[in-house]
Parts: sequence; structure tokens; C-alpha cells
Amino acid sequence: PETTATTPAKNEHSRLYRTAARAPTLRVDYFKRTSPFLLHWRNMVRLALTAAFMLAAASNTAAFTPATPSFVSSKLAATSLASTSTSFNLDEYLLSKKGPVEKALDDSVQSIGPQTEKVCESMKYSLMAGGKRIRPVLCIAACEMFGGTYEQCMPTAVALEMIHTMSLIHDDLPSMDNDDLRRGKPTNHVVYGEDIAILAGDALLSTSFEHVARHTENVTPERVLDVIARLGKSVGAVGLAGGQVMDLECEAKTDVTLDDLRWIHTHKTATLLQVAVAAGAILGGATPEEVEACEKYALDIGLAFQVADDILDVTASTEDLGKTAAKDLAADKTTYVKLMGLDGAKEEARRLTDEAKEALAPFGDRAAPLLGIADYIIERKN
Repeated sequence: PETTATTPAKNEHSRLYRTAARAPTLRVDYFKRTSPFLLHWRNMVRLALTAAFMLAAASNTAAFTPATPSFVSSKLAATSLASTSTSFNLDEYLLSKKGPVEKALDDSVQSIGPQTEKVCESMKYSLMAGGKRIRPVLCIAACEMFGGTYEQCMPTAVALEMIHTMSLIHDDLPSMDNDDLRRGKPTNHVVYGEDIAILAGDALLSTSFEHVARHTENVTPERVLDVIARLGKSVGAVGLAGGQVMDLECEAKTDVTLDDLRWIHTHKTATLLQVAVAAGAILGGATPEEVEACEKYALDIGLAFQVADDILDVTASTEDLGKTAAKDLAADKTTYVKLMGLDGAKEEARRLTDEAKEALAPFGDRAAPLLGIADYIIERKN
């Protein structure tokens, strides 16, 4: 240590060191990353501690693990979220991902001959019917937040959209929601028949696992296996299937509680969004603690997504939605609007979104795309 007189910059340096000392896992890595920055810092006037931590979080090297992010003050979290919301352009980000995602989806289903043309055509009809592609983008954004690449996460991004598309094909069947419009087009069973639609959904589901296993590159086998296991769980009894069964059983019932509704949509809607973010984080190299923070964010936005859907079902037109409006009302389904009222549902959506953002506060500006998507989910019009 130097023994010259104390300067304002050194005082600031001491404050920074004391703060870092409260988190032993950060100390060595932090000063390794920021030593060049501290050389320049000597010529600057009393930089805020908040700015220093935001710069550290933005580094491309290993980030801190938010197992217990108590060292992040509420003031820092609020500052980070506010600056992100004003500086990040979500439209530009989504547009930059659209081309690569659409190409990867288009390439993922190819017929090998006349025998497979019909089922592949049916699979592609729904897979390439448009949509927001929220799940692939969530996966990519989470992977990039931890320094990952397209090559590492795109196969999983495609698999997520395959699983989601399967769920839509099956949801629309006469034996389920019995809908004839999806994304502004006739539903799969209307075009290809109920038998082919069921098989196309089955094929998309099985192909999703194969696609991850066969095409993921530059990721350890343990992480790839973890992702595949999470994808499988997301469509089982404690995932899409279980949530859908509970949803069907609660139709026209008068004693359904808010806890029942949350269980339904935690599994039917939020689980796949949760896997999207967690899988992206895993593929990008996140620690278990970092994955857990991502899962908390995704669970909240998954529930907020369903609350927003329930609101749109009673406030938007069929033309705006691209599917039949007021369908849940006609089927006497239990919804957040039904249990909480329209204003209560809007408040719940905002509460969930705020909680989701808080979960990502430790990651600073690196979380900007995920924070923007959280807002988009409750502000969308379809």
C-alpha cells in the first residue's frame, strides 16, 4: 500500500474495499477485474459507489453469485432498474433476434421424403405461424447475460418454441379448448384434421429433445443434460399437462380459489417460461445461485403473462388478439379477472412484474433485455 497522504480518491477506494470485504466471494475477483479502472480513477473526483458496482456487473468476466443479494441496496436496485428502463430499446432488441430465431425454426423441421411430407407440413404450419417468440428470446437473453452465444442456446430456444407450439395445437383441439383461430389463422386441426394435428404436436414435442441433444455446441454434457431434464419436466404432471388437467377440471366450478388458479398457471404457463430463462442461464455458464435468481424472475413474469392474457380476453377484440376473444368467459373458466376484478388483475400483473425485476437487480445492466421483456409482457396488446 502507498503511504502518501490520503486523498478523496483513496477515501472512495477504502469505502469500496470495505463494501467488497463484506462479500468475501467477490473480493479477489473484483480487484482483479477493476485494477486497470482504479489507475484511471485516481484522476477522477469521488465516483459514486453505485457506479463502481454497475461497471463491475457489466464486465464480460465472471460475475458475482447472487445467492443472498443482501449486499445490493434497495437504492442501488432502484437506480439500476430506472436507468435500464430509460436507456434500453426493447423493440430494437427483439427485432435483432427475430431473423436468427425464425431461420433456426424454419430449418428445424425438414421432410426427408414423401412419407413425412404431411406431418412435417402440419408441424411447420403451426411452428411458423408467427407469434411473439417470447420463449426463445428469453432463453437467448439469459444466455447472453452470462456471456453465452447463439450457438450455445439457439437449439434450446428452438426446442422451447416447439414445445410451446405443441401445447397450442393440443389446446385448440375440440376435446380441449375447441378453438378454430390461432395467431389470426385457422387452427391446425381445422386445416389438417384432428388426427394429423395430434400427431404433429407429438412430433414437435419429441423433436424438441432431439434438437437440443443433437445440435447444442460448446456446452458441457452435464449442462446439456440438465436443460433436457428441465424441458421434460416442464411438460409433465408438474408442468403443462398437469396444469391443463387442473384447468379443465376447474371449468364452471364456483369454489375455485386464487391459490388453485396460481397452481394452474404456475404449471400450465409459467413453467415453460421458467425453463426458458433457466436453460439460457445454464447454457451461458451461470452458477446454481444465479440460475435460482433467474427462475424467480421467470416464475413472476410467467404468472404476470397469464394475468395479462386474462385481461386481454375481456378487453381486446378477436382481430387484435389473433384468436377468439372472450373465450374464457364463454367457457366459464376461472380467471384472474373473474376472481380479482379487472382493476385487481391489473394491480396483480404490475406487482408480479415489479417482483420479477427485483430478482434481477444483482445483474445490473446486463439484465436490461429481461427487464424490458417483463414490462412488455403486461403492456402487450395481443
